[in-house]
Amino acid sequence: DEQIERERASQHLPGGCCALAAIYLMGKFYVANAGDSRAIIIRNGEIIPMSREFTPETERQRLQFLALLRPELLGKEFTHLEFPRRIQPKELGKKMLYRDQNMNGWAYKKIEEDDLKFPLIFGEGKKARMMATIGVTRGLGDHDLKVFSSNIHIKPFLSCFPEVRVYDLTQYEHCPDDVLVLGTDGLWDVTNDKEVAGVVMEVLTSYEPNDPCRYTMVAQELVVRSRGVLKERGWRLANDKLGSGDDISVFVIPLGGPGNYT
Repeated sequence: DEQIERERASQHLPGGCCALAAIYLMGKFYVANAGDSRAIIIRNGEIIPMSREFTPETERQRLQFLALLRPELLGKEFTHLEFPRRIQPKELGKKMLYRDQNMNGWAYKKIEEDDLKFPLIFGEGKKARMMATIGVTRGLGDHDLKVFSSNIHIKPFLSCFPEVRVYDLTQYEHCPDDVLVLGTDGLWDVTNDKEVAGVVMEVLTSYEPNDPCRYTMVAQELVVRSRGVLKERGWRLANDKLGSGDDISVFVIPLGGPGNYT
């Protein structure tokens, strides 16, 4: 993240990205995630999550706590409190459900002038945004990112530190059908873990266990099915729902070789 900042200044390279990395060391897989990509292991048909997404919803309390400690980061335009919906001026003095950095559930409070500010986190699911700007809360870069038409920097709320999960390969017998799947959010937006596992098993069983291209074909099939087919109303999946409009990158990494096949 610091290197990206240096290159931004010296080479005028703006922008940023999420990061998902898998490293194999001494019999263990270390999976590090900063952003909204996802990794899962499929072992004997079982799905084992190896990451979680970092979004304004999943990191709400961390973001609210930072805003409470450093209110100057909000630029007098945002409130760190969350409400079920936008507060209207006519609701001043009335009671409304809210939650802060210490709360999982909701409670009532009397609406004050500061509560009329735009909430730090607004929206649900993929539409959730921090400061009405960005939908991810960890990643690399984005040092220049500001709230639209303002001088409020968003970078202080974006963490470059990943969450790391460890998988010990030596504890299990793995066959050629056991894999680690890494995918950007373009895949997971329209395809859930169970559907990905289904595609993995479907494609792998159509190839010989010692055929190395079988894993590439799984990755290709996951990309194709998540993108869909271009029709008059845009990209559509087999069920006629919208296909992924985001970039889709997929890696399928075998955990066992032909020698382990039983």
